[in-house]
Amino acid sequence: MGTSPAVVPKKKQVEEIIRCGRDPIYFFNTYCKIQHPTKGLLPFRTFPFQDDCVVQFRKHRFNIVVKSRQLGLSTTTAAYATWMALYQKEKNILIIATKLAVAQTFIRKVKTILNNMPPWLILPQITVNNKQQIEFSNGSSIKAIPTSEDAGRSESLTLLIIDEAAFVRNFDEIWTGIGPTLTTGGQAILLSTPNGVGGQFYKLYSDAESCVNEFNHVKLPWTVHPEHDQEWFEKESKNYSERQIAQEFLCDFAASGETFLTDADISWVNGMTRPPVMRGGPDMNVWVWKIPLSEHKYILTGDVARGDSSDYSTFHIVDCMTGEVVAEYRGKIPPDRLAELINEWGLKYNKAIVCPENNSYGYACLLRLKDLDYPRIYTQGAKVALIGDYVQSLDLAHAGFATTGKTRTLILTKLEELIRNRQLVSYSTRFYQELKTFVWSNNSKAEAMKGHNDDLVMSLAIGAWLYDVNSEYSRSAVNLNTVMFSSMKRTAGSTAGLLPGQTQNIYTSAQLASHPAGDMRMVADLRSGKIHQDLVWLFK
Repeated sequence: MGTSPAVVPKKKQVEEIIRCGRDPIYFFNTYCKIQHPTKGLLPFRTFPFQDDCVVQFRKHRFNIVVKSRQLGLSTTTAAYATWMALYQKEKNILIIATKLAVAQTFIRKVKTILNNMPPWLILPQITVNNKQQIEFSNGSSIKAIPTSEDAGRSESLTLLIIDEAAFVRNFDEIWTGIGPTLTTGGQAILLSTPNGVGGQFYKLYSDAESCVNEFNHVKLPWTVHPEHDQEWFEKESKNYSERQIAQEFLCDFAASGETFLTDADISWVNGMTRPPVMRGGPDMNVWVWKIPLSEHKYILTGDVARGDSSDYSTFHIVDCMTGEVVAEYRGKIPPDRLAELINEWGLKYNKAIVCPENNSYGYACLLRLKDLDYPRIYTQGAKVALIGDYVQSLDLAHAGFATTGKTRTLILTKLEELIRNRQLVSYSTRFYQELKTFVWSNNSKAEAMKGHNDDLVMSLAIGAWLYDVNSEYSRSAVNLNTVMFSSMKRTAGSTAGLLPGQTQNIYTSAQLASHPAGDMRMVADLRSGKIHQDLVWLFK
């Protein structure tokens, strides 16, 4: 142990021991030393924000801190753990870190403080001293371990410290397992820079902000450090991406994660959200923003789940004329019930083209839609909208949308493109919430964070693809058809407005526009020559 530079009288020693035991901040600033990475061993001089954290740690049983990098919070908590173990009996302190090296670094901070204190200030003897644990004769101990599924489960803890909790693997499972060890009055300090929206750390912090759990929340961006000015920030952050700056310096959950969409696009989606004008369906989970218009065309795409698991069955209705999601469903019902709901709302929206995902549960949904004689079901390779008698011979193997690894990437890419270019508008808060937790996983796959859902995202991704890419129902085809129809004129005894070589037909532009593409009567007229063959492509 270190020695004091001057002999301290016994009476003064007793006074200092009592004062240190009562005031951890005084203890830090008077007797603690820390190892600076470039300046070597230095006295620990705390900043006001660090003092405030210590006050919060003592005042509240549970504390959760979202912080910038390079604030010295790990050193502060190491000093706090040392103070508690030295001056209080039977304190079992556990630190959980992201990996073994980080856990050992925490213990080294504790040892640096102990090795440079006056011997007379250390009342209990050190009985165990290794790379991961220090025990004292007063029954207190400090142990640091890397994360694992059973971390801390068998402990009866006085204080739990989890460093960089947002990056701890399976933190939700660890927290669930370790929570009961704190029921006898133990305290918890969770520290981390943010790691995107979603996950247990984000949920605990958000709930703390909303005052729906026991945690006291503390937010520490880079600006709280009195030695960090704008010049420091610009120098430190110049080699970081926007996402990394948000994560490492700004304490911004929304912008810090590897979300599928950029923060700007997610913010735009959030800005478009509004309450539905009406609700219907099971549990009022069909949300409607725009009523159907007779002259508009619609597509209905869906993601089908079993109905009794953690996933939801969903569908979206997209207006092909405006690119708006006019209605949305999310709920837990069996595939056949979902088909009945799709049938009901598809008919309301002018016999919308229906295209659910044709996975195992989707097949059951499509089978029920066929039984219901739904008139327009998307089928791969069909040249006209599927109406009337066609449904009787519907090829279920090719109906709906087949999601594979390749097609999944295609539809998600299309969804990102349309949102980025502000060409597809959703007003749904439910869709926005899913986007916030729809992220790039470690295997470079876009998917929902663990414990979250992406059913609305996948449903609208199918809608984005059908709306933009498919030559039969896409926004490009609709726009082009509208322009062509509006340019057509029929004047009695005149050929004005006809294409070169085109014979006059019996339909006015208004009559053409009033019929959905693929209407069987119009197809019959095409075949009989009442509509010139040069225009056949318009109805494919």
